[in-house]
Amino acid sequence: MRKRGHEEHANHEAWAIPYGDLVTLLLALFVVLYSMSSVNEGKYRVLSDSLNEAFGGKPRAAQPIQIGDQPPRGDKPALIRPLPKMTTPPLKVLSTGKPAGELQLMADQVHKAMADLIDKNLIRVRRTELALEIEIGTDILFPSGVADISTAARPVLARLAAILEPFPNSIRVEGHTDDLPIATVAYPSNWQLSSARAASVVALFMGQGIAPVRMSVAGFGEYRPLAANDTADGRNRNRRVLIVIPRTEPPTITAAFDDGDASDPSTTPLAQQLAPAIGRGIESSGMRPTADQDLAAATLVPATETSR
Repeated sequence: MRKRGHEEHANHEAWAIPYGDLVTLLLALFVVLYSMSSVNEGKYRVLSDSLNEAFGGKPRAAQPIQIGDQPPRGDKPALIRPLPKMTTPPLKVLSTGKPAGELQLMADQVHKAMADLIDKNLIRVRRTELALEIEIGTDILFPSGVADISTAARPVLARLAAILEPFPNSIRVEGHTDDLPIATVAYPSNWQLSSARAASVVALFMGQGIAPVRMSVAGFGEYRPLAANDTADGRNRNRRVLIVIPRTEPPTITAAFDDGDASDPSTTPLAQQLAPAIGRGIESSGMRPTADQDLAAATLVPATETSR
């Protein structure tokens, strides 16, 4: 009779071994993932500097020195800090010279000699620091459409020439018309008419003793109106002869720094460098520097043609 063998007991804890292995593997996986997510900042900077050197050239210093707090990650470290902004006292113009005495003297004499016509607004006198302007309506000078000075206007211009003749100032005579077209044999357009009228005034001044080298003629036609040409009064305002007498002595521009000191700083090297720039800025207003311009002050004279 065969002897039966003993039955083996079932091992109910066999699951613990693979479970422990699985937990261990998961722990190792999370450790690896964590190590991969943490970047060594020192090694990252070494890599970043190597890439910058490869693509952008070598840095100025082998070991840049960090000044101040560490910049946030991802920002390029500021190796060069901007210099503090230097403030310079603003430049101001202290003086443009004294008003020309000869202009005021001429203006007073014109007002006295032409008082009746000035009161009727047939003659207008304007004086600035740079020039004296005498505006005469062409209705008292010329008949319509011609450039011959009327007989009644000749004594008026003769009186004006007697005032201007003793002075050395140059004289520019400008002719202006309205916008009504003209097309005659003598004057095909308002350009020719305005220039001819200005030339007639210059010719009369020459006959009264004013030196020809002092005078010049300019004709502007209808292109510099003082009023709208849609009314009779506006067209009458635009028909005019303008006599411009610039001052003889150019104004001197004195530049200084607005630092509370009213003393003359024009001898400083910086003022000497800035004086030509002042002259260029004022040139746009109708003035130009002289050839012998002083570096310490911009000496200016009126330009040949000015815009009004």
